[in-house]
Amino acid sequence: MAWHTHRFTSEALRGNPLGDPHERPLYVWAPEDASRRYPSVYVLQGMAGMSPAWFNVEPWTKSYPDRIATLDPQAVVVLVDAFTAVGGSQFVDSPGIGNYHTYLCNELVPYVDAEFPTLPDSRHRGVQGKSSGGYGAMITPLLRPDLFGGLATHAGDALFETCYAADFAPTAQALRENYGGSYEAFWADFRSGRPVLSAPNDHVLVNTYAMGAAYSARDDGTVELPFDIETGEMIAEVWERWLRFDPVRLAREPQHAETLRNLRAIWIDAGKSDEYHLDLGATAFHREVVAAGTPDDRIHFELFPGTHRGLTWRYPLSLAWLVERLSEPASTS
Repeated sequence: MAWHTHRFTSEALRGNPLGDPHERPLYVWAPEDASRRYPSVYVLQGMAGMSPAWFNVEPWTKSYPDRIATLDPQAVVVLVDAFTAVGGSQFVDSPGIGNYHTYLCNELVPYVDAEFPTLPDSRHRGVQGKSSGGYGAMITPLLRPDLFGGLATHAGDALFETCYAADFAPTAQALRENYGGSYEAFWADFRSGRPVLSAPNDHVLVNTYAMGAAYSARDDGTVELPFDIETGEMIAEVWERWLRFDPVRLAREPQHAETLRNLRAIWIDAGKSDEYHLDLGATAFHREVVAAGTPDDRIHFELFPGTHRGLTWRYPLSLAWLVERLSEPASTS
């Protein structure tokens, strides 16, 4: 078993509106025995995550690749890079960020299937992630059931009224007090060379803008926010555009409910003390999965003691669970 490092050239990302690179690192764990084929799992990073950072080390803590090496899964594991100038892509196609959904589904999947010994069928392909990556893990199989047959979401963005809307008033206040109500002024300061995330409101300002760029960018790439920048009052029409991307609401749509019923594996978890209330989103998404009629033996739902941080230890648990179910012959599911 070994990690393979590739440089992938994406036509979907070429010329993206943020000027981000269309050549991306791609890390793939693959069994050495290529005489047989294996299920595959695509791993999506969280907000501000970069795939090379998976290999960073911390005191007394195993990195994700080290945990995978210890687990030694009989699977092809793919680390997807989707970092952008605003921190992330949410793994959607957007005129404000670029075509990251197309990049993942139409480019990376065929490439990995051609280069590695995968079982090239949706029933043997899964997706895993935390936070924004967990969001991508929820929506991607709903949008492309022809490609993905299982998912694992760790504290994924869901139930937007609880995880995003609370940031709108602090965003409006921070812009007023520090940047004259201007996001352009914020980004100029943020990119001025000062230490990254050094100002108290950096995180909320970056996150709110990135979500707007993903969910409510205009056709010309400019970002329309779902609240009044002076008062924080909700702008219903724009907010509704955000809600159309909410995994909880997507799961209620009849065609997506049918997809959930047919998925081979759905792992949902979150820390009980998640700072962004994503334990509530996990609970709501799980409720919709059950309401869709997904068989109980295909679902794992867990709220565990913990917060939004330090969740790398959860990945091997869900990966092993996914691999077991995605390895099963089609006739047994």
